[in-house]
Amino acid sequence: MRRHAAILLVALGLALGLGLSASASAAPSLDPYRGLGTWVDIYDDPQFAAPETTVARIAARGVRTIYLETGNFKQATDLVRPDRLSRFLDAAHANGIAVVAWYLPGFRAGGRDLRRSLAAIRFRSSGGQAFDSFALDIEDGAVMPVSRRNRRLMDLSQRLRAALGPDYALGAIIPNPRGMELRRDYWQPFPYAQLAGVYDLFVPMVYSTYRGDGAAVVTRDVTRSMTILRTATGRPDQPVHLIGGLGDDMSAAEARAFARNVATLRPMGWSLYDFSVTSPSAWAALRSLDALAG
Repeated sequence: MRRHAAILLVALGLALGLGLSASASAAPSLDPYRGLGTWVDIYDDPQFAAPETTVARIAARGVRTIYLETGNFKQATDLVRPDRLSRFLDAAHANGIAVVAWYLPGFRAGGRDLRRSLAAIRFRSSGGQAFDSFALDIEDGAVMPVSRRNRRLMDLSQRLRAALGPDYALGAIIPNPRGMELRRDYWQPFPYAQLAGVYDLFVPMVYSTYRGDGAAVVTRDVTRSMTILRTATGRPDQPVHLIGGLGDDMSAAEARAFARNVATLRPMGWSLYDFSVTSPSAWAALRSLDALAG
């Protein structure tokens, strides 16, 4: 659907003064989402205090991509600590590591979410570096009813795509599909198919650690979530980067179960949340997947 709308999107982008190219034939590169990733959010003060040291530690783990939060709808500024974002970008790119910016919208009325998302996308470091992609963190459930939340989510998403054109890789960070299936009061219906028409891939937060302990719980959450995604989007080849849970809540056995499921289901990328709390045993399980990264 998005490819067929390329001309309209470019026209809208031009109307917004972004000077987008009329060429829309090339699919956006999803390379930043491939292989092993890790996450840093705006509350990770020790990591933000020393970005270069953090990046060096991340590089030593064999990570290919850092998912770096630039802000959320509750903050007073569009970009949180832009000087540190700049240092993260420059250090990561110097180490051959991609950086995906992410932002948590609140879906309130007004243009704050769009402005802050575009601020991240347009951001340039002191060394002239840009983020390699942008992903929207779709999880805040305060706006009710769900039908209104979905309208605002899709309006924001379509405005983002229109501003960027069809060749920019956009990721949709979404709640655990199995979790939404079980907690129907949270987000039903969830607009999987509509989002698939705007975003290039899904980044589901398959946090089995919220629902129980043990390898069987991990396997059930991961396999069911992938089935829901591929069925609801109508795409058996739907690109996915799996976030497997909270790094400090996963036992060694659970981390190994996550790695086994990744090896079987073969999403394009995988990670745990977040870098500051991922245990050595979890890193060992994640590193066992190096051969899948290509």
